[in-house]
Amino acid sequence: MKALALIDHGRIEIVDKPIPKIVHGQVLIKVKAAGLNKRDQFIREGKYPGIVLGTTLGSDASGQVESVADKADEHWLGKEVIVNPNIGWGTNTAVQSSKYAILGMPTDGTLAEHLVVDSDRLSEKPKHLTFEEAAALPLGGLTAFRACFYHGKINADLNVLISGFGGGVAQFAFQFAQASKAKVYVTSSSDDKIQKAIDAGAAGAFNYKDPEWHKNAWKTKGGFNVVIDSSGGDQINTFIKLMRPAGRIIFFGATNGLPSSLDLYRMFWNQIELQGSTMGNDQEFQAMVRFVDEHKIHPIVDSIRPFEEFISAFDDLAENKKTGKLVLKM
Repeated sequence: MKALALIDHGRIEIVDKPIPKIVHGQVLIKVKAAGLNKRDQFIREGKYPGIVLGTTLGSDASGQVESVADKADEHWLGKEVIVNPNIGWGTNTAVQSSKYAILGMPTDGTLAEHLVVDSDRLSEKPKHLTFEEAAALPLGGLTAFRACFYHGKINADLNVLISGFGGGVAQFAFQFAQASKAKVYVTSSSDDKIQKAIDAGAAGAFNYKDPEWHKNAWKTKGGFNVVIDSSGGDQINTFIKLMRPAGRIIFFGATNGLPSSLDLYRMFWNQIELQGSTMGNDQEFQAMVRFVDEHKIHPIVDSIRPFEEFISAFDDLAENKKTGKLVLKM
């Protein structure tokens, strides 16, 4: 089978690998589509822990079950599915175990014609989604779902700010918060992405390149109950200024690095919570798929490309110019 593997740091290639054999508890999936994540590009660049050369990349996939190892799993045969990329979260729903990993490094991932996973990694693909849309969902959708609901506790009564609207997780957070009837605002450095957010129903949008953007947000919108952020850095202090009392700032990344200072005075006086978040546990994955199905949410897909065009897809992923997920069609 064809698989996209990491050959060396900075070098990925389509290689031939044998179709993996299934053992007890496993199923074989014919992959129909696979989504890309920033994680895949970080691995390509050698900026990810525990890299093993030769590993098939990819965490997101949709496909059809071709064979199963156990009679108890025969009901999966022929089913259209999406794959939970969690490996070894553990029994504590609040935090992942020390053995936790994500499909695609160091375990072979989804960017291949066939994929073997444990049967408990499967969810039926929501019928309103194409294979390509479903392939965009798992990692980004689960990360956003945990940030929005486990930590953010988003509901219809809240003002919510999603930073960096161009990112895949941010866009899922936007869609999930909207489906919960919250008033959802976004930030971006791109006027084009800001307009797309407004067209998609954002209550307001701000270009964070404007050094005064936060003053306008505070004066006209009354502040935010929840901020969902992926970047960290000194903008954390800007968010602190914008929070309503007892507000929650949830962050799932730190691409801007550490803040040079932290406004602890304002935080403790206004009872503000600063909470880190990761992907999510297995129960949340199932809940996320049900939520997407119930609200008929369609992931925002930037483009769908043939598997052979992986280089251009990865290069676009690195440049942050996309709006929505990049998906490779197998």
